[in-house]
Amino acid sequence: MNVDTHTAALWLAVLGSGVFHGVNPAMGWLFATALGLQRGKRTALAAALPPLALGHAASIFIVTSSALVLGLAVHAASLRLVTGIVLLAWAVYHLLYGHRHHLRVGMTAGFLGLALWSAATATVHGAGLMLVPALMPICGAAAQASLSGALGPAALVTLAHTLVASATSAAIAFAAYEYLGLAMLRRSWINFDWIWSAALFVTGLAVLLIA
Repeated sequence: MNVDTHTAALWLAVLGSGVFHGVNPAMGWLFATALGLQRGKRTALAAALPPLALGHAASIFIVTSSALVLGLAVHAASLRLVTGIVLLAWAVYHLLYGHRHHLRVGMTAGFLGLALWSAATATVHGAGLMLVPALMPICGAAAQASLSGALGPAALVTLAHTLVASATSAAIAFAAYEYLGLAMLRRSWINFDWIWSAALFVTGLAVLLIA
């Protein structure tokens, strides 16, 4: 695989994870839809989306930039090994105990409350950890040279990922509000706790195999 193809594959992973995060109801669209239905206004749904996106982006950037800081002090192969082990451990933990840590926030939450809830939820679910394996090669030499040089690519990765995740969440939230309603969750829905744990596990395993 040449450099351009490899880079394109990494960016596809970043954008693809954005779609996956956006589809997951735990990342916010379910909350936005519930707010819209409770208040009977599309504007309530729409107003919930920016703080949810901001919180998600903050969590992603904090985790990924922390990984870059660690990357300056640790050999790349060692960092991949640590990242893979953490992802596998997080997958097992989430599968066994993740359902016990669903963070609750009232329906009267304002902008700051929704943003903090979104950031906390993304962090607890290990959303940022999923992006670390793609982020490190994208930052490449910049991450090895200096942190300031790597934060630009990290911010770009965070922005691209969040835009895709937010657009996906918004599309599902409005579809649920306009056509489906939350009754669809009572009739049938995918168990995202299992899928999320599997995604963490597969990502961690891939990192270890590459390392």
